Amino acid sequence: MENSAKLISLLSAATFAPILDHDLNAPDVARLDFTAQNTDLQQANLRDTASFDLFVTEMLRKQNAAVGVGGYFENRVIYRRSEHFDGAVEPRSVHLGVDIWAPAGIPIYTPVAGTVHSFQDNANFGDYGPTIILEHELEGEIFYTLFGHLSRTSLEGLSVGKHFEAGQQVATMGAYPENGDWPPHLHFQLMTNLLGKSGDFPGVCAPSEEDYYRQICLDPNLLLQTKHLK
Repeated sequence: MENSAKLISLLSAATFAPILDHDLNAPDVARLDFTAQNTDLQQANLRDTASFDLFVTEMLRKQNAAVGVGGYFENRVIYRRSEHFDGAVEPRSVHLGVDIWAPAGIPIYTPVAGTVHSFQDNANFGDYGPTIILEHELEGEIFYTLFGHLSRTSLEGLSVGKHFEAGQQVATMGAYPENGDWPPHLHFQLMTNLLGKSGDFPGVCAPSEEDYYRQICLDPNLLLQTKHLK
């Protein structure tokens, strides 16, 4: 799409505020693999969140990492843990954003100035939990960012239209079970169109939908700018 190409060009030429206090270009940041290529997942108890959390901690330890990143259009096996990802025709397994695996409670900032489009607690098991969607504008191009798996306190005091400057704290990382019952991480997604949705947007699609969502869900690393995702 022409608008997407223009936005990608604008974002590629810009610089942005960090999303965490932790430098995502630091040597203690590692890429985590949740595809079938990671054979350790075959033995992981993904349904039990405490066990899943220990599994993620061990993935980080093996790479001497404090923070994990990855997931953009990764076809994952971990969604078998929840019926939330079952589809009428085929399961949803392709991840549309980037995950940042880090301790619960840490502050999360917006890389770019924006206003609150919508927010809600998507409380199904395996869902986003507390979710915030911001609307942004860059040289006339409108786009959106989604922050999922937040703490419930992140939704307190929010209102549609509330403005955040670049680098201003938006939320804190949620702990399970309030974050949708996941090991603590931020789901960060960049979208050109919300398709009429509010407070929620698909973060995982079926493999047959991948081409469609690639037109809408741009690479969040345009904003995160970490070498570990290039």
